[in-house]
Amino acid sequence: MKVTYDASQIIYGRILQIFFSVAHVPTQLNRQGPDEGTQYRSAIFYNSDEQKRIAEGYIAQLNQAKVFSRQIVTQVVPLKAFYPAEAYHQDYAARHPDNPYIVYNDAPKVAHLRQQFPDMYKN
Repeated sequence: MKVTYDASQIIYGRILQIFFSVAHVPTQLNRQGPDEGTQYRSAIFYNSDEQKRIAEGYIAQLNQAKVFSRQIVTQVVPLKAFYPAEAYHQDYAARHPDNPYIVYNDAPKVAHLRQQFPDMYKN
């Protein structure tokens, strides 16, 4: 997923907080929920040395504080290119809200986002 944001509205560290709190499980190597393979790896693709420094520092703080029961395996790598997913993947959850994958894997994350970060959630 590509995240575009206005730095005058939200800081990069807040995006990382949401990413590690809601978006996925950062301790699973090449896997997210029922999906397995390197395309499901936990990764942050940075655009600047500052983003790299902040992301690596945030991961180090989470590991040191033992926020997760296992070490974080999220890769922090430079963004070389971005390729949008095929059209049938775009807005999939909105177009297929009753799909079992969405109901069991994605909808709980959205509910968690709404609960944990109500100021950041917009319909």
